[in-house]
Amino acid sequence: MSGRHPTVPAVHDSACPGRGGGRPVSSDWLVRHAPRPGARLRLLCFPYAGGGSSAFAGWAELVPPDVEVCSVRLPGRESRLMQRPYTDIEELLPDLAEAVSDYCQEPFVLFGHSMGALIAFELARWQAANGGPSPRHLVVSGRRSPHLPHNRPAIDALPDEVFVQRLRELGGTAEELLADPRVMRLLSPGLRADFRLNDLYRYRTGPRLACPVTAFGGRADAHVDRAGLAAWEPHSTGPFALRMLDGGHFFLHSSRRALLEELGAVLRHARSEVDGAVIR
Repeated sequence: MSGRHPTVPAVHDSACPGRGGGRPVSSDWLVRHAPRPGARLRLLCFPYAGGGSSAFAGWAELVPPDVEVCSVRLPGRESRLMQRPYTDIEELLPDLAEAVSDYCQEPFVLFGHSMGALIAFELARWQAANGGPSPRHLVVSGRRSPHLPHNRPAIDALPDEVFVQRLRELGGTAEELLADPRVMRLLSPGLRADFRLNDLYRYRTGPRLACPVTAFGGRADAHVDRAGLAAWEPHSTGPFALRMLDGGHFFLHSSRRALLEELGAVLRHARSEVDGAVIR
């Protein structure tokens, strides 16, 4: 879904690394928040539809000090403004996996919110299918289990006025942006691309993940209920936990401190597992 602080989308340009433009460059894709070269664990974060790396600004100060926070910056956002956004997760995955491969050589945890939860899940499956490293933990937030059907109509192809109204109803996009037609002409292509990627996703059966999974949800989220979050459990053979926090779909902003306290516990446990593996 659209983000609280949406970034200006791309001017549609074919010169996008990994899409006919050469090998993906990790520095284009990754933003390291407060780099910690001596980190014992890395947290790789994926934003919601319309969001950028700024969604995770300030997280580095609220996680354990030996964890490095890094977020994925998809094409069409922030410094990648001139690059064409992806609309198909099957097209995104190989480029994304290559771009983050160096970062994911060390022990890492994946976190994704809404559309980002879907991308994090599919990246973990891609890694497993292609012999890549597995995350120590998958944390999904604000999204129903991927095998469940969508519980809201697709909106990516709606006329401009109707699209803006649906964004207003979904929440998360500032009213001053929605009310400015000039701004929305810039924002709409990137937002539509994200919604298309999310709404046209179709789950394919495959082997279950081996890592633990934790799902977070907002108690007042109108589209992602507890049952939809609990349905993530069968997608892994590892332990599963479900945590509900105050707030609606964008509780990761409104309940940020509570979320990061819970996430900190997940990270400390993952770090202890890493240390235990080294000792053994």
